[in-house]
Amino acid sequence: MKHQPASEWDTRYEWKILALLSIGFGLVGVDRFMIMPLFPVMMRDLNLDYQDLGHITAALSVAWGLSAIFSGNLSDRFGHRKVIIPAMLAFSVLACASGLAWGVSSLILIRAMMGFAEGAFTPSSIIATLEASEPSRHGRNAGIQQAACPLLGLGLAPIAVTQLLKFMPWQWIFAVVAVPGLIVCALTWRVLRDSSATATAAHTVTHDAESHRWYEVLRYRNVTLSFVGMLCWLTCLIVLSALMPNYLTDYLHLTLEQMGFVLSAIGAGGTLGGLTMPALSDRIGRKPVMVVSVVGAFAGLWFLSRTGADPAALFCELLITIFFVFSMIMLTVGPICAEAAPATLMTTASGLVIGVGEVFGGGVAPSLAGYVAKHFGIQYIMALGMGALVVGLMVVLSLKETAPSRLANRKLSAAS
Repeated sequence: MKHQPASEWDTRYEWKILALLSIGFGLVGVDRFMIMPLFPVMMRDLNLDYQDLGHITAALSVAWGLSAIFSGNLSDRFGHRKVIIPAMLAFSVLACASGLAWGVSSLILIRAMMGFAEGAFTPSSIIATLEASEPSRHGRNAGIQQAACPLLGLGLAPIAVTQLLKFMPWQWIFAVVAVPGLIVCALTWRVLRDSSATATAAHTVTHDAESHRWYEVLRYRNVTLSFVGMLCWLTCLIVLSALMPNYLTDYLHLTLEQMGFVLSAIGAGGTLGGLTMPALSDRIGRKPVMVVSVVGAFAGLWFLSRTGADPAALFCELLITIFFVFSMIMLTVGPICAEAAPATLMTTASGLVIGVGEVFGGGVAPSLAGYVAKHFGIQYIMALGMGALVVGLMVVLSLKETAPSRLANRKLSAAS
């Protein structure tokens, strides 16, 4: 793969945009997940019930997915700046507007609009990160950028929100978290550049800078395989995040405090997985890391399903499982599908994979898991996740390698 030597690469811009887009994606996680610890007080003030909470959560997820599907191609056609900057401004303002909701209808509308903005930001920010990165650092930088979401959204946000409730009403908390988003939006507007198709082609294995119809992205094996892969990874993730609290309390009879401790492994595992495995894929290849990850996730889930009411063991096993699942998600929506596509379809590829995963994985998987739990017992949801990982292993074994280091080594071996 031909690209600028590391000594000539604009590393200063690379680190600036990596920092800004990482913080931006972290704030997306905060805006998306901070509402969950606020639900108990919001339910009382807005007269919400459990079904309302499900509708509010689903509205954001579906809007996120639909937006990612369509906005990816817009970003490829008109440039990342014209998508990322308005999206950051919109989800920051809409996060604040969540505090102005007066009932379930207004809250669903606001959260759906916020999901639409965040869905537009996600694929564009991932590809903008890759374009700013020296190709040998694609995996590491994409992992860092995406790891900010579980770190801030699932790790720090619940702690910060519950502490802020001691000093202010929940309406003002939404306003407080909007401020960092507006600041990061202004800084990103000053720093972010649009890349030419010729320059972007250096980040792909096709070196193709020609214009293409959006549907031509489906011709590339890694992109179509990524659709199936994302459904598998999200099925496993959603089963663990949506039904794990009830599994721990209803089936294993853990206390609420023990349950909270075990679930904190989701944020920790997602962050650690994003910071390590994508970076490792830069060195040894995307495909070997994906194979190790799917096997590691299966092993972690298998042991998790056979552990009793032992919070420490459950925490470790859940952390290991999520560690590998998040690494697969980050690689799938980033380097694996984007590096395989032409330069003018990189964001389209990522957006389609994210969108299909959110709409179908976020919609079908919880319903299927709920059916299994209701009719066969909640303990069998683990089997659903393991089944998805078995399918995922077949997908991973069919992937084409796209890591620049591995491809360069193959060329050297062939030449010698």
